[in-house]
Amino acid sequence: MMTRSEIKAYLKRIGITDIQPPTLSYLTQLHRAHVSTISWQTIDIVAGRPAPIDLHECVRLMLSNRSGYCFHLNGAFSVLLRSLGFRVFWHRAGVQPLGQEPRINSFHLGLTVSLTNEQQQEQRYIVDVGLGDMPYDPIPLKIGSYEQGPLRYQVENSGVVQGGWRLVHDPHASFVGVDFAPDDLEDLEEFQPKHEFYSLSPESPWIQLFLVRHRHATGSNELRGCIWSKRDSDGIEKMELRTKSQWLEVLGDVFQEHLVNYSRLERDELWKRVWSYHEEWKKAKLK
Repeated sequence: MMTRSEIKAYLKRIGITDIQPPTLSYLTQLHRAHVSTISWQTIDIVAGRPAPIDLHECVRLMLSNRSGYCFHLNGAFSVLLRSLGFRVFWHRAGVQPLGQEPRINSFHLGLTVSLTNEQQQEQRYIVDVGLGDMPYDPIPLKIGSYEQGPLRYQVENSGVVQGGWRLVHDPHASFVGVDFAPDDLEDLEEFQPKHEFYSLSPESPWIQLFLVRHRHATGSNELRGCIWSKRDSDGIEKMELRTKSQWLEVLGDVFQEHLVNYSRLERDELWKRVWSYHEEWKKAKLK
């Protein structure tokens, strides 16, 4: 659990000034603030400096104006919510990329939060601040369709595991959906070898893919290498960032990624690496 000063520092990071009782309204406020303020990113993996995923380290990242990917973001957010009195549950989950089959492989940390409704009945909500362009609001763990801004989500029964559920992403999104196992986990040991693969293996999809994503009320943003994609109700607009200054400006102003853990020289090296990957990508497209 976090101390009161740590809770206040975390809330300040995401622009919230007050501590409230654990209600759906407050959960929604926290969720919106988190996904619009703290981006999902592979920056540290591409730079060869991955951060550990133990819960203390995850919280420290958030308090240090840094971020991470799903294990860091959902891990830290779960600690914050529990410290605020919410009942939070961890789940094994798996993201289904485009063109591939659904799976639950523990490469994603899923969260649910249990709240009591006006009829004194328990209602669970899917909470996820660790997917970049997924929900802006918590989604009831109930079969149905949910529209949030220009993005539409569907909750279904999982076809991968009995008793599980599936969150289908918007049809025009970067991946198909996520499946969740129903069992509540007691700790995050399940995810440690997955994090080691993601952050260290040459076969990891993130080793050479600089990717930053975040959600906001009317859409989402993504920076893939040097291509900035902006999604809103009018569709997707893409822009190539061709200079280091432009790239750093978008990172800071749009994604709130100020690379606080990197020196000026290290930022220069990171830009050179990302631009090199970008040039290779462009050449491959021409073949």
